[in-house]
Amino acid sequence: MNNDELKVLIFIINGEYYATDIKEVERILGYEETTRLPESPSFVEGLINYEGGILPIISLAKRFGLNNSKRENDSKIIVTRHEQETYGIIVDVVSEVKNIKNDEIEDTPTVVSGISRRYIKGLIKSDNRIIIFLNLANILTEEEKALL
Repeated sequence: MNNDELKVLIFIINGEYYATDIKEVERILGYEETTRLPESPSFVEGLINYEGGILPIISLAKRFGLNNSKRENDSKIIVTRHEQETYGIIVDVVSEVKNIKNDEIEDTPTVVSGISRRYIKGLIKSDNRIIIFLNLANILTEEEKALL
């Protein structure tokens, strides 16, 4: 892999393809039931036990206002760590790890505004499909991180 390439993890939520820089991924876990927290934001699925600690689990489907996908046996939890924050993200399917050339990443169109621009790094054109390239570090606002 050279400097004009990036390694990404591609995953699927509600039939749409998303990707994140593999450097944002600590590990991938099988899906497990969460313990719900009362009065937590709707996109927080709950908590699980993780490496002797507590890991908040977030539903990107709910975070993005998509119809909530059904939990299947192949659903996964992507564990992501940013500075001192660690949380899990539920995805329907983990598809693949792939090298992407920088020129395959397009800027986010100007019609995409506001909140989603904060966490969309760009769009990846790959294999005749468009993959939404996410910045997982920016999925939650500082206020939302404080709630967790």
